[in-house]
Amino acid sequence: MMHTLHSLLETASRPHGGGDLLVLAILLPIVALLLIVLTGGRFGRAITLASLVPGLFITGAIAHRVWTTRTALVERVGGWEPPLGLMLRADGLSVLMLVTTALLVAAVALYAPRDFRVPAGAPETRTSLVFWVMLLAIWASLNSIFLGHDLFNLYVALELIAFAAIPLVYLEGKKGTVMAGLRYLLFALMGSMLYLLGTALLYSHYGTMDLTRLAAAVNRDWVVALSVALMTVGLMAKTALFPMHLWLPPAHSGATPAASALLSALVVKGSFFLILRIWFDLAPAFTGTPGAQAVGVLGAGAVLICGVLAVRQTRLKLLIAYSTAAQIGYLFLIFPLAKGAGFERALSGGVFHILSHGFAKASMFMTAGMIVAACGHDRLAELRGVMKTMPVATIAFVLAALSLVGVPPTGGFIAKGQLLSSAVLSAQWPWVVVILAGGLLTGAYMFRALSSCISPAPLSFQPLAPVSRIREWLVLALAVIALWIGMFPGVTTRTLEIGRPAPLEARP
Repeated sequence: MMHTLHSLLETASRPHGGGDLLVLAILLPIVALLLIVLTGGRFGRAITLASLVPGLFITGAIAHRVWTTRTALVERVGGWEPPLGLMLRADGLSVLMLVTTALLVAAVALYAPRDFRVPAGAPETRTSLVFWVMLLAIWASLNSIFLGHDLFNLYVALELIAFAAIPLVYLEGKKGTVMAGLRYLLFALMGSMLYLLGTALLYSHYGTMDLTRLAAAVNRDWVVALSVALMTVGLMAKTALFPMHLWLPPAHSGATPAASALLSALVVKGSFFLILRIWFDLAPAFTGTPGAQAVGVLGAGAVLICGVLAVRQTRLKLLIAYSTAAQIGYLFLIFPLAKGAGFERALSGGVFHILSHGFAKASMFMTAGMIVAACGHDRLAELRGVMKTMPVATIAFVLAALSLVGVPPTGGFIAKGQLLSSAVLSAQWPWVVVILAGGLLTGAYMFRALSSCISPAPLSFQPLAPVSRIREWLVLALAVIALWIGMFPGVTTRTLEIGRPAPLEARP
């Protein structure tokens, strides 16, 4: 295994090599998925867990290549140049997302087996088989989005994510989860239709769907404006931005803990990643425009309204789900803030929020699953004794909550600090109020959850199931990563600068 890692790192460090790693990052989970199907589902868990090690090595090799050369890693599949061929490209932003995805997929895969137990020697049950297959499909699809450079192929990856994520919503087959899955499907299809319509409009006008060629050709005209608007609205529906968030709370709260962590931490970030590509790489002239201000208003609505809804929840998983809808709003404040002196800070603040929120929210949903297993429910008013039963997991929940609130030195603090700084530098004071008010609301609903968990247990309290110490340390590790992101912000900032189409500098 060490020899394999050494070979991958050696390939990645060659001046003109390493492009094949990008193909491997997509192919590996697909091959693992096909192996599960070909073996009749007998070894779903084993094949998935076995794929984690080479997957992490490949991701590490890509990150090593991009970091050491300080240039984007490019692969022209089959040697064909766009627009005839398909190009894969890994810049600093792609690397950050690839590493985050690999770590979170690994964490979910290590957490999940206890929820999908299969007797020794028996084949996987239908539920467990679907989970492992969909987990690998989401991993491959997300990697395709982070490395893709063609609008149509990105559309295909978006569709694959949706059709892999939706089965995870109603995995348990309960009536409520089936309805939530159907609502998710409706919003996903609407979003796909709008995205595809915008892509078709661009292709009909410019004759290419390659992002680099389009960025060099597009003008700030009505065709580009309409295309960007259509694609943005479609991707907003998939990202669950207010008021198109209606599918997210029931879908994420009703799914299994591992699936909820995957959906909240990663799936909604895939579609938002494409919005970043469209606005900052394809049509950067639209940042800071009235259209960007309108996007910011929707983001503010998510932060404030979904924050209030989170405060009013009586169940832990629903509170965390509404928290996801609220925290997504911060991401859309990037677009009105990304102008003038605040451009660089707005973009880096959004990226810090993507990363820290992903690890914190995965830790929270997994902890909530452990609480449900121990208490038999997630009613906030009746969670006394959780701290005594699972102290490590409770500490993890506290750290994750601190990151969401934005308490130093967490990743959430750096994210919100960068956004605030951008708003001040560009003298956009209403967004300062939104960010600060959102922090207060986050603190309010997180305090509700934590006050219940740390309350003394009644003498008669006995957990319904033994607490897995491995799971406790796993959720703590995720929360610590959210903390680490804020303690060493220079790593993220320097990585983000690699391979940008233009320097991260103030733009008029």
